[in-house]
Amino acid sequence: MMSGETVFSNRGVDATELPDYRDVALKPVVAAYLPHALLTTGGFWAVVVLIALVAPRLPFVELDLGWWPALALVPAVWFTVLSWMDARRRGWALREHDLIYRSGVIWRKTVVVPFARIQHVETASGPLERWFGLMRVKCFTAGGMMADLTVEGLDEALAQQVRQYLLEQIRDDVEPESPPAGAVTNRTEDDPDHG
Repeated sequence: MMSGETVFSNRGVDATELPDYRDVALKPVVAAYLPHALLTTGGFWAVVVLIALVAPRLPFVELDLGWWPALALVPAVWFTVLSWMDARRRGWALREHDLIYRSGVIWRKTVVVPFARIQHVETASGPLERWFGLMRVKCFTAGGMMADLTVEGLDEALAQQVRQYLLEQIRDDVEPESPPAGAVTNRTEDDPDHG
């Protein structure tokens, strides 16, 4: 074998010795996220229940469903309770090399995105989020049109800090090394700095 060649290696990894991401202490989302979640979920279901109760009583609708429209209250209460539980269990963490976000109650979801995979980071907030002082951080990886990870439940200042931190980590990963002092760089005639 010639010197300077690297030897390909693909040894097995013992799965019982892998670090567990669940050992990371996740930070809860800010307290303002709970009333926001309850208002958005409860508000949506309040409209659905109102339509279910009022529509059969309209003069141009010939439906006599009896008490059945009241059943719309069941999913309204169910999803509002799930929203309350989810808001209390959401958590996130920044580590040296990745960002973790956990959400969900029945269908729990934990997303771990390594900084090396993140291509773009942005913050976003809708009118209701701004009213509660909330902001989302959206992380995009290569090849995706939609965010691969959206961290909800951060206040505006914290969301901006997280975004800035992630941008610095991305920049550090992709910045080319500067040439050594005294090194000659190639410039072309079209280079505006050429002189």
